[in-house]
Amino acid sequence: MSLTVVGSIAFDAVKTPFGERPKMLGGSAVHFALAASFFDSVRVVGPVGDDWSAAEDAVLHARNVNTDDIEHVPGKTFFWSGVYGWDLNERDTLDTQLGVFETFKPKLSAPAQDADVLFLANIQPDLQREVRAQAKNARFVALDSMNLWIDIAKDSLVKAISEVDCVILNDAELRQLTGAPNLIKAAQEVLSWGPKAVVGKQGEYGAALITKDGFFSLPAFPLADVHDPTGAGDSFAGGFVGYVAAHPDEEIGQDLLRRAMAYGTVLGSYNVEEFGTERLQRLKAAEINERVSELAKITHFEDRPVQLRA
Repeated sequence: MSLTVVGSIAFDAVKTPFGERPKMLGGSAVHFALAASFFDSVRVVGPVGDDWSAAEDAVLHARNVNTDDIEHVPGKTFFWSGVYGWDLNERDTLDTQLGVFETFKPKLSAPAQDADVLFLANIQPDLQREVRAQAKNARFVALDSMNLWIDIAKDSLVKAISEVDCVILNDAELRQLTGAPNLIKAAQEVLSWGPKAVVGKQGEYGAALITKDGFFSLPAFPLADVHDPTGAGDSFAGGFVGYVAAHPDEEIGQDLLRRAMAYGTVLGSYNVEEFGTERLQRLKAAEINERVSELAKITHFEDRPVQLRA
């Protein structure tokens, strides 16, 4: 089977209290693809500029990510710069240079269109709809977005959401999108638009899965060292969607999605241990399985009722 991701390919400059990188590989499609590549063959669709080199391709090829659909365009690759304080849930953007991403019009090859699973990373909602229309045979389509599109293209975003199976947003974005006071009400409103599942990312507090069949949540994996949260949400999505892609014969229901949440949580946890994609580049499958087992242990308990006082 195969998985296609459409989104940004970028260079990032990041500073946190634990160090800085003046230029590192980034972008939603890159973080997603590196995480998802542990589960299925992944095709990346996105534009890069003249400053993209064989060294960046090598990072993706080392994880067997297919780069045939990366479009090389005259100009500069999308660049983002930001700084994090001691609260790593908050960041200040210092510079955004869209470069070739500003005029990006996704062009999917026949193999990309025929993907079994599709992830629409954070791009303009109308472009997400155009890509969705090209991937007619995808059995599972997930979508990410951001507060900018909620502000300036809400109607288009709602239409895009109505055409996918799963929405992955952070809890603040879900509340902003719906005007609901909390995650549960917001997710229920989004489900009424058509998707079968909503994942609410909650940063260092974990993530929640809401479907018509119920609610499930996992905490973030406890870490002693967190250096850079850039791309953690996209790595989570890569683990989550990648796990679904790896089970083509299983019904996409609560059981599968709950397990996918665990793998998304673990891939996101590895992402934040180092800067950018550094940790995912060195990650081994055995490490993922080991951490998933640990996550299962720390989130499991047995209910032994006692006689409660009236």
